[in-house]
Amino acid sequence: MQRRFGYSEIDAFLAEFGISPPGNVSSNSKWVYSKVALSGVAEDVLLGIAAELDLISRGAGFASVTEPRNWIGTRLVRLFISHISKDKLKATRLKDCLLPYGISGFVAHEDIHPTLEWQSEIERALHTMDAFIAVHTPGFSASFWTQQEVGFAVGRGVKVISFKMGEDPTGFISKQQALARRDRSAEEIAKEIDQLLSEDPRTAERLKQAKASLAPSPQRDDIPF
Repeated sequence: MQRRFGYSEIDAFLAEFGISPPGNVSSNSKWVYSKVALSGVAEDVLLGIAAELDLISRGAGFASVTEPRNWIGTRLVRLFISHISKDKLKATRLKDCLLPYGISGFVAHEDIHPTLEWQSEIERALHTMDAFIAVHTPGFSASFWTQQEVGFAVGRGVKVISFKMGEDPTGFISKQQALARRDRSAEEIAKEIDQLLSEDPRTAERLKQAKASLAPSPQRDDIPF
């Protein structure tokens, strides 16, 4: 960091990982400043920082951290929520309603910090997700990006849920029975997603462990669904 950043840039970079600027540092060295800031930080967060700085060589005998920023250190089930940009608020609303069930959603338009390379963060989420949900709003099947995400999920063999919200699933996942929106609220849909994940052997045990680690958290209810 001392070679790449100034002091204010170090603070901004570390803030992305929830690390506050250090207090009084009796040195004019950015190396010392960074060392003090990182003192006591959890190992998984340090590895995430190292990966972001390209200090970890993936696949060469070194530790590999590929989680996106919002999943680093999580014990919850990691659910990739695939959606088109115009419906990001619907995806965010669903994400908020899933959290009480021990499910941490990844919504690209919300979870990627402006200073992080967006495509790399999406790839990290796809590589480390436990399950995948496609939010089939009108225009989903025409999106180049969402179709790539669907193909990635099918190729990895993770649990895939098709959520029909105005458009029928197409392609590889069209043969699966879709979860229908009907007139149900986001809370009701989240409950059914929880049920689907709890019944699938690929996610059941992880979901059980995730629920055991839960702490109460507030929900947002200001986004229409």
